[in-house]
Amino acid sequence: MGVPALGVCAPRTILRGRGRARAAECPYAACAGSSSAGALMGTVDPRKQGREAYERRAWRDAYEQLSAADRQAPLRADDLDWLARAAYLVGSVDAATETWERAHHAFLDRGDVAPAVRCAFWLGLTLVLRGEHARGGGWLARAQHILENTALDCVEQGYLRIPMALRALGGGDPEGARRSFVEITEIADRFDDADLRALGRLGEGQSLVAQGRATQGVVMLDEAMVAVTTGEVSPVASGIIYCAVILACRGIFDLRRVQEWTVALSRWCATQQDLKPYRGQCMVHRSEIMQLRGEWSDAMDEARQACEHLSALPGDPAMGMALYQRAELLRLRGEISRAESCYREARAWGHSAQPGLALLRLAQARLDDATAAIRRTLVETEGAEERLRVLIGYVEIELAAGGVEDAQMAVDELGKIAADFDSPYLRAVAAYAHGSVLLAAGDPEAACIALRRAWAAWHENDAPYEAARVRLQMARAYRQVGDHDTAEMELEAARRVFERLGAVPALEQVWELMGQRGRAARTSPGGLTPREIEVLRLIATGASNQQIADSLVISDKTVARHVSNMFTKLGVSSRAAATAYAYEHNLV
Repeated sequence: MGVPALGVCAPRTILRGRGRARAAECPYAACAGSSSAGALMGTVDPRKQGREAYERRAWRDAYEQLSAADRQAPLRADDLDWLARAAYLVGSVDAATETWERAHHAFLDRGDVAPAVRCAFWLGLTLVLRGEHARGGGWLARAQHILENTALDCVEQGYLRIPMALRALGGGDPEGARRSFVEITEIADRFDDADLRALGRLGEGQSLVAQGRATQGVVMLDEAMVAVTTGEVSPVASGIIYCAVILACRGIFDLRRVQEWTVALSRWCATQQDLKPYRGQCMVHRSEIMQLRGEWSDAMDEARQACEHLSALPGDPAMGMALYQRAELLRLRGEISRAESCYREARAWGHSAQPGLALLRLAQARLDDATAAIRRTLVETEGAEERLRVLIGYVEIELAAGGVEDAQMAVDELGKIAADFDSPYLRAVAAYAHGSVLLAAGDPEAACIALRRAWAAWHENDAPYEAARVRLQMARAYRQVGDHDTAEMELEAARRVFERLGAVPALEQVWELMGQRGRAARTSPGGLTPREIEVLRLIATGASNQQIADSLVISDKTVARHVSNMFTKLGVSSRAAATAYAYEHNLV
């Protein structure tokens, strides 16, 4: 069943009113608590509190209160549906599936076919996405048969068409899938269902992208995401749409669009208690985007959370992706042994350790191992998206080995891939590789032109680390043409970025080019990392943790961890003492 094309799926709310998704209205709301002995005695009614928490989108409170009410006395069908959705939103998927099953039977017992079908649908789809295809397919078939037997005309008819449309999309019939999603959108419009309408637009966009009509497709994807961020779509459906948009945009290398929607959704999620609208593979891709934006600490946290989530799903190949992403971040920070361990774990889960492991070997000066691994990997790799990652590493390793001609062939292939897509990301990748080859071939003037284009493209992509790497290469080129002042300015700009990110291997290259000045910069007072020094400097200005987080574009939790580590290293216990240390050691 081709449902993974949707990304991560979550249950929807029952929709009332035109244009916006709201929490399902409970038919018992008018007399909430009146039937309970607890309410008559004047005690707290957890069922009422759970409903209220759900209405204000306090998902953890809703889950805990409704669970407490269920332990006191079995919940009614509507409340079970609420509990299942709250459980899913806080990441308790097992509890969600169990509760949906109970809600399904409870709805049937009282003769409510449509909500019973809806519960069976989300239960089935969730199970399929967890890899339980037999159980999930059984529940989806059950939902379909119930509707067929009752001949009920309801919005659930549209939801049950989604798996069939996805099978067409995954089976190589994008035009058939597009037509199906158009019909799904028409059903949504007829019943005024905002969630189904957004899912229909999403499917139309995916189908158009699969047909090679990316320009038209991304318009549909953007429309679906606008519905998410403006609150028209329920939180439980938002995870589906966001993760599917990420996957579709990654497939056409439109990472700038992915970044933009990732930032927008993060702001939206931050307003809702313990909301986890996306899972596994989607979390890995979020980590990749955070890495590209220079939010390395947050990227590592997201990758770690992905590993924790996926560890509960035996055999899920996304676990290998999450481990590989952790390895990449560790390699860039110079944590060689931990990075190698993660690469090996990723391989054990069935994910390739390349090109990351080959680049790690290059960093270890094990050039023969690096070249052997990257050459084999390139021969074995197919598909534009997969070959792109390998080609990037291939160019770097071949240039280090003196294989300029082989690197040029890889650059030519990168150029062809870039020509097939209107992508600033691909233009940046191709321009940097081209400039690096020109520099290695002894043409620094031409290299400067290509590298300047690469820097502009990476800057457009809001990718500070990659832009700093270009500056490092430009410094080498400017030195070769005798422009030492410009070279020093490029080195200094690159150094600041690498220090902020904690990119130790890249900093080593800067220090090497700086010579004596670079050797002096290697000595860090108190053993502080570059990031900890940056935090210390901000503490010395009187900035709070929140202000530091805003300034460095990292989370409050990450700042607190840096402050704690810094206090331990310096042997201080207050911000005042840390500030004094900074002034004593000329750090401010």
